[in-house]
Parts: sequence; structure tokens; C-alpha cells
Amino acid sequence: MGQPVASRGRAATPTVGKAMLNKYARAFFTRVLTPFAAYLIRRGVSPDTVTLIGTAGVVAGALVFFPRGEFFWGTIVITLFVFSDLVDGNMARQLGRSSRWGAFLDSTLDRVADSAVFGGFALWYAGNGDNNVLCAVSIFCLASGQVVSYTKARGEAIGLPVAVNGLVERAERLVISLVAAGLAGFHKFGVPGIQWLLPIALWIVAVGSLITLVQRVVTVRRESAEAEAGHPNASQGSGAAK
Repeated sequence: MGQPVASRGRAATPTVGKAMLNKYARAFFTRVLTPFAAYLIRRGVSPDTVTLIGTAGVVAGALVFFPRGEFFWGTIVITLFVFSDLVDGNMARQLGRSSRWGAFLDSTLDRVADSAVFGGFALWYAGNGDNNVLCAVSIFCLASGQVVSYTKARGEAIGLPVAVNGLVERAERLVISLVAAGLAGFHKFGVPGIQWLLPIALWIVAVGSLITLVQRVVTVRRESAEAEAGHPNASQGSGAAK
């Protein structure tokens, strides 16, 4: 589940606030994870292996726990494996490997992990959660997240920079939904009313993803028109699809 702080062979174009957060987060996680990443390298573990294991852990955590309503433990498992992606990025830097394959694998498995998270929510609401509306909202979050990423990747593939920072990108989608899910899980420990945090979060992600999709479509339309008119700012981009 790649993040801008530890992606392999990918660049991002964050806002000033995101840039500041990424700067300090990168420094913090580099200090914390470098020794562990170095240990894995000494043991002969490759960054790709860590990426695959991390994704498998996220998928298992989401599809084993969430459909049963075990949101707290599911979030704990997912969070532990999310850090594996920060580790693989650290390993790649230590090894001096910033490959197109690594970037492709990270981005592809990010989509798999995202689908598992929101798919887990949908399965819960389609089953014991017994709420067709929230099941539909979860499916919309899953689908819109994929389309939001696709719009950026497709725009860049046709030579446009897609220079826009959407309202709710991948990091925001995951943080909002997983934090809410983890807190909602305290309902099983006797905390009243807290289970409503997850539905609220899903609606926020759904609306935010829709706004982000519109932002990107409008940006690609504008950049496409500028490129066809020979505008100097319409140059090819190379950012990450988030």
C-alpha cells in the first residue's frame, strides 16, 4: 500500500501542507525503519517480497475480519502490514534500486489492497451489517478510488501532467476509513454509539472521491485543450497514480 513517503521509482506533487507532512514523515520513518530494512537485506529478502507479503497481509486482514464486524482487530492487522510498504521503499533506497518494475508492482498491489479494504466493508453491510445503502456506499468508495487513480495514470499516459491535488486521494481515503473502522470496533468493547463513525467516514470518502474525480477530469480537459493549442505548460507528467 504505497505512500508518497516511501514509493519506489514514483514522484508525487503534493500541496504545501502535504509536502511538509511528507518531509517530516519521511525523516521519521527513515530513522525508525532503516535498521529493520537493513536486517532484511542482510537476510537476503528482496523489496518485492516485502511488497507481496504486505499486500497479502492487508488483504487477509480486510477480508477475514471486516466481513465479521471485527473492525478493531482488522484495522490493527492492516496497519501492521501497511508499514511493510514503507519498509520496501527503504530497502530499495538502501540497495540503490529505483526501478520501473518496482513502481509498477507497488502501484498495482496498492489497488488490490484498497479493493480488499472497501470490499470487506461491503461484505459486512451486505451480511450481518444488514444495510444495503452502506453496502452500496462501500462499493462506490472501492470503484471511485480505482477510477480516481486511473484518471491520473491515463492522463499521464497521453502526455499530460495532471497537475492537480485532489480533495481525497489515496492516503486520505485509507486514513479516514481505517481510523474510523478501528474506532468503530470499540463498540464491541462496550463503547456506545461509536459504531456510527464508520458509516460517516464512508460517506465522507465517497463524496470526497467524487469531488476528486471531477477535479481530475476537469484538469485533464483543460490540459488537453492547452496541449492541442501548443501551450508551453502542457508538458508530460511523471507523477504517481494515487
